Amino acid sequence: MRAFVRAALEEGGSAIVEEAPSGFEALRVLPRSRFDLVIVDINMPDINGLELISFMRRSPAHQTTPLLIISTEATERDRERGLSLGANAYLSKPFGADDLRTAVEQLRASRPGGETP
Repeated sequence: MRAFVRAALEEGGSAIVEEAPSGFEALRVLPRSRFDLVIVDINMPDINGLELISFMRRSPAHQTTPLLIISTEATERDRERGLSLGANAYLSKPFGADDLRTAVEQLRASRPGGETP
């Protein structure tokens, strides 16, 4: 799934993607730089996506970073929980590359100052 997301977003040079294979690794990567958008899966190893979202929203450095959840957990309850924790959007699997790019473009455009490079 990470390879699919990377390929879909890097196509045409529209994004630079940095991957983290687990929630724990994501916590190690986050302080390294400023991210325009973070995509999390609810079902991640070590620290799940919901725990990662909670951490990010409590951190002053990441409180306003747009968050997109991608997940096979597609019930309305899962969606509501993710959004209530601070995610900005939720994309249920399976989805296509165009669906992903559209969700990312909408989140990027909604940032203060409009779309980022």
